[in-house]
Amino acid sequence: MQIDGYVQAVRQDLMRLAALGDEATGRAAELLAGALEPSLGLQLQTVLSEAALELSGQLEGGHVEVRISGGEPELLYVRDQGAEPAPEPGDDAFDARITLRLSESLKSRVEAAATAAGLSVNTWVVRALTRATESRAAGTTGRYRLTGHGRG
Repeated sequence: MQIDGYVQAVRQDLMRLAALGDEATGRAAELLAGALEPSLGLQLQTVLSEAALELSGQLEGGHVEVRISGGEPELLYVRDQGAEPAPEPGDDAFDARITLRLSESLKSRVEAAATAAGLSVNTWVVRALTRATESRAAGTTGRYRLTGHGRG
């Protein structure tokens, strides 16, 4: 979410209003707009945080977080730990469990990949395992044989 665009829109509105006055009014509005930009950005982030809290109170099994990425806020739905994701249409119900031991570095990479995809770790792992096993289920062994001849 690009907050800078909203801050610039307020700045432009202020400058249009200042254009109604004389040169001194325009200069004062310009200084005021420059001073207000950081505060306005923080206030918009605060509004987003409060909206996320309000939405989180209405959600079951998760909550909304505001994360700052590259200086810009990002709203993200986070499933509460232990909450099971709803099965996707056509999928078997998630009723089987396994315990999986991973190195800390692999766990971190999996979490980062799931976050980047906007998914819970469980959903990301289920999809990765499904993709990995679908090719084998179709009879692919991972070994390929190329036959024929070439002309040179």
